[in-house]
Amino acid sequence: MTRILHVLDHSLPMHSGYTFRTRAILRAQLAKGWDVRGITGHRHAAPGPLEEVVDGLHFHRTPGESTGGHPLLREWRDISAHADAIDMLVRQWRPDIIHAHSPVLNAIAAQKVAKRHNIPMIYEIRAFWEDAAVGNGTGTEGSPRYWLTRQLETHAVRAADAVAVICEGLRGDLVARGIDAAKIIVSPNGVDMDQFGTPVPRDPALTAQLGLEGADVVGFIGSFYDYEGLDDLIAALPKLVRARPKAKLLLVGGGPCEQALRDRAMASPFADHIVFVGRVPHDQVEDYYAQVDILAYPRKSMRLTDLVTPLKPLEAMAQGRLVAASSVGGHRELIEHGVTGTLFAPDDPPALAAALAGMFADRGFWEERRAAARAFVERERNWSSNILRYEPVYRQLLARPEGARAAA
Repeated sequence: MTRILHVLDHSLPMHSGYTFRTRAILRAQLAKGWDVRGITGHRHAAPGPLEEVVDGLHFHRTPGESTGGHPLLREWRDISAHADAIDMLVRQWRPDIIHAHSPVLNAIAAQKVAKRHNIPMIYEIRAFWEDAAVGNGTGTEGSPRYWLTRQLETHAVRAADAVAVICEGLRGDLVARGIDAAKIIVSPNGVDMDQFGTPVPRDPALTAQLGLEGADVVGFIGSFYDYEGLDDLIAALPKLVRARPKAKLLLVGGGPCEQALRDRAMASPFADHIVFVGRVPHDQVEDYYAQVDILAYPRKSMRLTDLVTPLKPLEAMAQGRLVAASSVGGHRELIEHGVTGTLFAPDDPPALAAALAGMFADRGFWEERRAAARAFVERERNWSSNILRYEPVYRQLLARPEGARAAA
């Protein structure tokens, strides 16, 4: 039985798009008959033992926690601690393949161990760390730190035996850096249709509790980061309400921008049309999808959003919801305008309002649109089929002569 060790930033029981993708990968690989475990670094903040099974998945933790000091020194200490934990697990469990997932700190730690034990390693990039830092407001494009992180990323990709990325945008960027295209596979974001593909009916009691009876409901369910453009969604509301007086905005989730968004909403002349729910348990998320007519994703235009495809629009499509999204590169890779969703200009609240008002004004296409979007997810973004993309790469790595493996 093939043993695969996944090296991770964090995992369940923490909830994020990162952990849900990891869960889907590990579950699909277990169903394939492979023996699978994960090990997380110091950024895994959930309390728990150093070895635990969560939702049927086996995880190990790196002991200790990040200490203070200069960020670069702290990160190198984290890499060293993570590498030590990976090395100990490798000696005990003897995996056949190490599958490291971004950020690049995980790849650096994993590559040390892979080289020492002569184990093939695949590095999977979900976003470039330097661009994610800009998107999260913790970094600046073009800064020395940004440049250094980009160099580390490129080095890690060159040193890996194989590379997986979640979308064509990331693949194209790596090829432009001089990485051999044959070394890269695209393993796109997907939805576990067995778990998330059966929409639940709208709960009238929840509708009443949220004050959404008879409303045209626009919703966002996810993390509140600046790059998501939720400020533009709030700014678009006055024009939308003037066109659709029953329109309401339902915001489910939380994050760094939550208080700023609440303040912006309170200052809006249509504050009574905005409903903040906060974070909800993952097993209740489907109940909130059922309350929404149109899921809106007004991501701002920047390198992160142009290169990276999000997961949330796929979940909305799987739930049979209509999708409206800004026409950044990551969205264009997922959504075909007029077929599976509606695209509008990014960073443009009037364009967003017009797109939403137009969708509410013409409900004749709704059922056909929902069916086309769901069919797209089932056909091309279903984890049960996405998992097949890893198998030939794993086989090639295991078949390579020891001397043919990439040098770190």
